Amino acid sequence: MNRLVVHPENPQRRLIARVAAALRQGGVIAYPTDSSYALGCVLGDKAALDRIRQIRRTEIDHDFTLVCRDLSEIATYARVDNAAYRLLKSLTPGPYTFILRATSEAPRRLQNPKRKSIGIRVPDNRIVQAILDELGGPVMSTTLQLPEDDLPLTEPDDIEARLGNRVDIIVDGGACGIEPTTVLDLSGGQVDVVRRGKGSVESFSP
Repeated sequence: MNRLVVHPENPQRRLIARVAAALRQGGVIAYPTDSSYALGCVLGDKAALDRIRQIRRTEIDHDFTLVCRDLSEIATYARVDNAAYRLLKSLTPGPYTFILRATSEAPRRLQNPKRKSIGIRVPDNRIVQAILDELGGPVMSTTLQLPEDDLPLTEPDDIEARLGNRVDIIVDGGACGIEPTTVLDLSGGQVDVVRRGKGSVESFSP
């Protein structure tokens, strides 16, 4: 396990390159977002995804989120009509997870099997954006919350102590929050607030 101390405002390119290389080689990373620390792996890597499931002790149908760079990348994996596009444009990047109808490009293992929907988000975090830019594609992700805990891990020291060699890289961007993203379900043609979190839900009119 490598712990890389990355500047939260000006991520060091050489360190970001190491993170992206580890992801491409099937690695699992712990990294900070604009809501909490998360576990991530490259899109389509079943073995890495299974490792994350083992860490989290989740069921096979646990929902993962596809973390994307921007709206154009979202459109590759999810169906976005004009109304949804306007809403996403106003709220991204930010601490929101959007549930959208999946396209044929979206991996089936990330889709809700009944509704054919997928969770997608664009974090407002420079470290995440740097990783995605270097990687050239999205990351499969889930909140770094261990099964015996009620809250996500927030301190890199705790993450290192608790996870040890179960992840390949800890991206140390300093302490992070514990409040989850706000989850908005747009898959039914309207805005349904599934979970209230860090993002405001005062009014939505897509």
